[in-house]
Amino acid sequence: MAGAYIHIPFCDHICYYCDFNKVFIEGQPVADYVAMLLREMRLVMAAHPDEEIKTVYVGGGTPSTLTPAQITQLCDGVHEILHFDQGEFTFEANPNDLLTMEKLAAMRAGGVNRLSIGVQSFDDAILKRIGRIHRAADVLTAVANARKAGFENLSIDLIFRLPGQSRDNFLNSLHQALALDLPHYSTYSLILEKKTIFYNLMRQGRLQLPNQDVEADMYRDAIDLMAASGHQQYEISNFARPGFECQHNLLYWQNDKYFGFGAGAYGYIGKDRYHNYGPIQQYLAPLHDHKLPVIEHHLVPVEEQMEEEMFLGLRTRDGVSRARFLQRYHMSIDAVYGDTVQQLKEQQLLTEHEDHLTLTDQGKFWGNEVFQQFLIEDPLI
Repeated sequence: MAGAYIHIPFCDHICYYCDFNKVFIEGQPVADYVAMLLREMRLVMAAHPDEEIKTVYVGGGTPSTLTPAQITQLCDGVHEILHFDQGEFTFEANPNDLLTMEKLAAMRAGGVNRLSIGVQSFDDAILKRIGRIHRAADVLTAVANARKAGFENLSIDLIFRLPGQSRDNFLNSLHQALALDLPHYSTYSLILEKKTIFYNLMRQGRLQLPNQDVEADMYRDAIDLMAASGHQQYEISNFARPGFECQHNLLYWQNDKYFGFGAGAYGYIGKDRYHNYGPIQQYLAPLHDHKLPVIEHHLVPVEEQMEEEMFLGLRTRDGVSRARFLQRYHMSIDAVYGDTVQQLKEQQLLTEHEDHLTLTDQGKFWGNEVFQQFLIEDPLI
């Protein structure tokens, strides 16, 4: 059982905070890209004929920049090539691509059953400031259209710690998001990634962001309001009503297998983590010769597997199972991380329930610092 991630790198507009592999769509060989994407899927699955795909996630970039015909072509390929008959099938979309019904109808007819809509804020001034081209009113139309098309499993993303954003401003976005009564929400703190417009502005001293105390207040507000509305925090940045947790993302956090298709995509099968070429032409060229576009393979050593088991699992509500760790690595958590676990418990950042290690409420606010402690410097193996 594995998941499949499919990357669509095209965007109508480049947001100021985004460092994902993406290009402005105008003048790009989109039709050729979709055709070669399907060819890559055929080549990979020919080498894994017995692998059952249980989740599919189409991300980007902006997958909803594809035309309805291209969406249909891609969805048909997913079902035929991946032998994907049932399971969670997510498509990322921007609100401005859902203002009419054509693309929604193509997704729905293609078996897509979950939409993740990039909203980020309900403040038009902030949306403009971060490089988004939709406006708050577009979100309401997009959600209404998605429901009209038959989608029930809907999620939206919000970002906090944005330039010029106050705590009250983010609270207002949270309230407007929850008023939509969706089953799933994601909230992320802004990260300044290299090669983004915001990173360059920060280096020039021209980016004014909320301070750490305000950022922590914003995160606390999200946790409290989501809980009050019946959305459980099943991962540090993700909230869902029971039964609507994103099954594909849980594969990542549980350190399970997934294929990666498309320019710049990563996959993780067995111990093999592989990475495709990112630039579009470098991705397409080998596929035109019926060769895979992989730039790098990394055979993940057991030390690294254990590290990832810990810091990915601790992101989730369920945490890391001692029994699962022992079964996977034939060593106990205490044999490898005993001192670290004890120290984090004493600092009230880590707790234990039955055989699961989980972050405390305080630990969620210091997640990155906690995860750093599980990077093995002198492994006991």
